[in-house]
Parts: sequence; C-alpha cells; structure tokens
Amino acid sequence: MSTVAEAVAPSHISLTPSRTAMGSSRTALRALILRDLVVLKKNFGEFVIRTLVQPFLLCFVFLYVFPKIGQGIGGGGGAAAESGFATVLVPGVVGISIMFQGIQAVAMQMAQEFGFTREIEDRVQAPCPIWLVALSKVLSGSVQGLISAALVLPIASVVHAAGVQAHLSLHWWLIVTIVPLACIAMSSLGLLLGTSFEPRNIGLMFGFVVLPITFLGGTYYQWTRLTPVKIGGWHWLQTVVLVNPLIYVNEGMRAAFTDATHMHLYIVYPVLIAFCTFFLGLGLRNFRRRVLS
Repeated sequence: MSTVAEAVAPSHISLTPSRTAMGSSRTALRALILRDLVVLKKNFGEFVIRTLVQPFLLCFVFLYVFPKIGQGIGGGGGAAAESGFATVLVPGVVGISIMFQGIQAVAMQMAQEFGFTREIEDRVQAPCPIWLVALSKVLSGSVQGLISAALVLPIASVVHAAGVQAHLSLHWWLIVTIVPLACIAMSSLGLLLGTSFEPRNIGLMFGFVVLPITFLGGTYYQWTRLTPVKIGGWHWLQTVVLVNPLIYVNEGMRAAFTDATHMHLYIVYPVLIAFCTFFLGLGLRNFRRRVLS
C-alpha cells in the first residue's frame, strides 16, 4: 500500500502535515493582531483624537481654567494643595485613558462584530481555536492601551503649564510592569463587557457599568484619602470601591509616575492579576457561547 502511495504522490510533495496545529494557531494569532494594528494605523488620526480629547479637557478644566477663575481645587488649600491635586490627577488621567481604550478597542468592536452583520463569523474561520480569536482582540486592545498611555502622559503633564504644577517622578521598573498589566486587565474587561451586553444595550453598559467605574475609580483622588467618608467607625466608601478594578489601575499609575501616597503595591499587583484572570476567563467563555449560538 505504501508503495502505491509513493508511486502516485509526486516526489516533491510530503505525505506528512507541513504545519502543526500549534504552528497554525500562532500564525493565525499573529495575522489577527496584525490586521487590527493595520486598521489602527489607517485610522491613527481618529485614534489620537479619541484618546486625547477627554484627558486634555480634564486637565485643561481642572488644572488651568479653575485656577484662572479662582475656583478652588485640592480642598481650597492654596498653591500647595492645588499642586498636590494636579499630581494626583495626572496619573489618574493616564489610568482612565487605558480603561476607555480597552472598552473602545474591544467592547465596542465586539458589539459591532456581533451585530446584525455578524462580522465575527469571518474571524472565527481562522485556522485556530475560537478562544484564540478573542485573545487576539485582548492583545491588540492592550497594545492600543499602551499607545494611549504614551500619548496621554506628556499631554497631561504639560497642559497645566500656565496653571498648576504637577510633580511627576518616573519609576521605570513600575512603569514597565504595572502599565502593561493594567492594559491587559482593562482589555480583558472590555472583552467581558463586549460579550455580556447585546449590541442594542451598549447604552446600558455605559450607564450602569462604565460610569460608576469611572467616578468611583480614584481618578480624581487617592484611595488612601477616602478614610473620612464613613458611617460610625466603618470606612464604607473605602471598602466598597475595592471591587472596582480601576482603583487598582489608578493607584498603580500613581506609584509609577509620582511619589504621592498610594495603595501598597503588594496589593495592587496580585489584585490586578486576579481581575485580569477573572475578566479573561469569563470573557472567553462568553465569547465562545456567543459565537456558537
């Protein structure tokens, strides 16, 4: 039988598979991520505008307009308190930009691809497991989060030049670890939100999930400063916001970019890793269910 097969098959064609399943999956994953990055490159101007508008307005209003019109910031404690508020706000703006980029790059794209046109069906035909298609979205969203952080930090730190001075101090070993981890965690959150809400209910996602996360995520204040908000002897707000992943992202950004007080890093790192694992696990499960339904 083998003699017949050898006689029929041309000498230059191998009868063994030329590529393993793992090799095909790696190639497909690279192609999916590259496709997203090519689309990002073509729409980079729109990406920059979308990324910078909100951080610019936050810093412009709080750090330039308020001091010019005599509106007190930082508890109205004078120039030192205003400078302290600016130091807290700038890394918070970086953190919130990473979060919104993860939602925009993953959740909003998922809503579009799971919509009426079912564009996601073209993606899942790639020669790789279904979960790897979702993972490619998370990885490409994380890259976009890194780019947004690199764009926002310089803008946020210089827009206040005519207003309040923020004291930044770059701790590079924290930057190269906490920033990528935050990007992956927020992109994983985007995957979970994008696969949990129907496209027609995206407005509910922003109203009931994104807005509470934003305002209770420590963008404008440090977690350590919430102790005065209490009922009896219970610091209820400081406790409740611990379920918010953005609080750990922003506290990590303050540790990386300033010398301001922040949550202990031995809490920030493990909790961010736990949130990343939780969001990614549920998101991959939901993605598979949505694709196969």
